[in-house]
Amino acid sequence: MKITILDAMAANPGDLSWDEIGKFGELNVYDVTPPETLVERAKGSEICITNKTVFDRKVIEQLPDLKYIGVLATGFNVIDLEACTERGIVVTNVPEYSTFATAQMTIALILEHTNLVGLHNESVKNGDWVRAPQFCYWKKPLTELWNKTAVVVGYGKIGQRVARILKDLGMRVIAVPHTMRENSEVEFMTLREALPLADLVTLHAPLTSETKELINEETLGLMKEGTFLINAARGPLVDPQSVVSALKSGKLKGYAADVLSVEPMKADDPFLDAPNCILTPHIAWAPKETRERLIKAAADNIEAYLKGSPINRVN
Repeated sequence: MKITILDAMAANPGDLSWDEIGKFGELNVYDVTPPETLVERAKGSEICITNKTVFDRKVIEQLPDLKYIGVLATGFNVIDLEACTERGIVVTNVPEYSTFATAQMTIALILEHTNLVGLHNESVKNGDWVRAPQFCYWKKPLTELWNKTAVVVGYGKIGQRVARILKDLGMRVIAVPHTMRENSEVEFMTLREALPLADLVTLHAPLTSETKELINEETLGLMKEGTFLINAARGPLVDPQSVVSALKSGKLKGYAADVLSVEPMKADDPFLDAPNCILTPHIAWAPKETRERLIKAAADNIEAYLKGSPINRVN
């Protein structure tokens, strides 16, 4: 059985092994697969593994041997599920593997805005502390989170973990869940109810037709002057131009994101020159331990499929 991994470099740039997947058949590994080479590389494969390589209807129709697509991620919007279902192709994802790492990155982005560690490290390394007249100084005002209000948009595993940490930091936490339910740990509100109360908004919703550009000119207008906005979920949850305008006007005190609408980043991306904007290159999921867990889970998905009882199936 031929197994093909089409964009292996993201999950495993060489510090991990593919043996967990290779044990199931003849393994072909490509670091990156340009769209024009996808069909040729995947031809003859019963199993294809992808992260961001797109399997649309046109591609799927050209791969008669394909029986299974394993997505090396939680999101599976790169796959045409309808076309796969019509062909009887099983599609699986890996849910929850990055909960801990993504929550950790979210908190790191928040604290970078409130404590300005990078700015002050650079200042010290430039000799500012050596020249300081007192034992301490700060380049810009710092922010204490105690007794402020955080709005967590999306209350799945990651949102819940972030909420727990923010509560431990002394924040009032309001969650905007997909479906309202009883919860004793946080308050539940709709987005429109919650945004005017927020000192900090952190996004953890999946990307759907309902959540695309959830943060836009209108919803930004509901927020208080000087709110922090964090996005470690999906780039298209925000309208970039509206967020940049809010940063320039001061409506947003800061924006931090690990994700963009188009990745890799384009040279003309509006966030590149935006004020008070912190960007990281989609690395919340990238700790070695997290990627190791991802590959093991992908292998478990394949094993379950081969035994006739697929797990984590999304179609």
